[in-house]
Amino acid sequence: MEWHRIIDPNDPELDRLAATYKLHPLHIEDCRHRDEIAKIEEQPAYLFVVLKPVEKLQDGTIAISDLDIFAGKDFVITVEEGCHERVRGLLAQLQSKAASLRPDELFHRIADGVVDAYFPILDHFDNTIDQLEDRVLQNVSPDVLSEIFETKRRLIEMRRVLVPTRDAFAHLQRSQQPFIQADMWPYFRDIYDHIARDLDMVEMQRDLVSGCLDIYLSGVANRTNQVMKVLTVLGTLALPSLVISSIYGMNIKGLPAVDSPHAIVMIVSVMIAFISVLLAILKYFGWW
Repeated sequence: MEWHRIIDPNDPELDRLAATYKLHPLHIEDCRHRDEIAKIEEQPAYLFVVLKPVEKLQDGTIAISDLDIFAGKDFVITVEEGCHERVRGLLAQLQSKAASLRPDELFHRIADGVVDAYFPILDHFDNTIDQLEDRVLQNVSPDVLSEIFETKRRLIEMRRVLVPTRDAFAHLQRSQQPFIQADMWPYFRDIYDHIARDLDMVEMQRDLVSGCLDIYLSGVANRTNQVMKVLTVLGTLALPSLVISSIYGMNIKGLPAVDSPHAIVMIVSVMIAFISVLLAILKYFGWW
């Protein structure tokens, strides 16, 4: 079994290998174009596989790269398109053991390593969502809303990776590849089970993030209601004073106490009395 690692998709070595192993030109074109979806395509002499390694960066974002695999009866070709350190470390580790592996075993170990790397990222999303739930209950702020939408976008990206990957390995279960020996099929089914589990987890996390958004919107609505309630109470308390001051401001003769030297004290006392009565009424109805 020969394993050829291509670091740069534009390397002329890939063209030489394509001529040697009769690789389809469209598959070579896929290797040289980023952002292909995960898939498995069958050819008479080999399988063409596109995997989507995902890695969490230090700033909390995720980086998605492409890992293309040609797996035949006696050869494996891997083409690394922007792969990060985790994937390259996995391939370097397997390279030291490749001499003792069959092509189907090597293909399985690469795919299993890529799929197993999804779980720590989903576990990170679990922690992020737990923190969001605590923050959204304690403080309603635009920063929390921005983080909710950012987490939701990252989960959508993970779903875009997992759904085609699951479909690809489901297709592999239905195919009959001569170079994949019978003892390896349970291991490939195990990969499918892991992807299905991860996809279920992503769907659950999306529901939790949507719940955080609903809680945030409810918090904003409650805060708005509280503000409107305070403004309504203040406006209601000020209404009697505005009515009294507007009547006495019309300079109409004959108003009570208008000629008294203590008029201002009497009018202010009446205003305070009305405000006190309104406060008692609002307190009785539980408005404050």
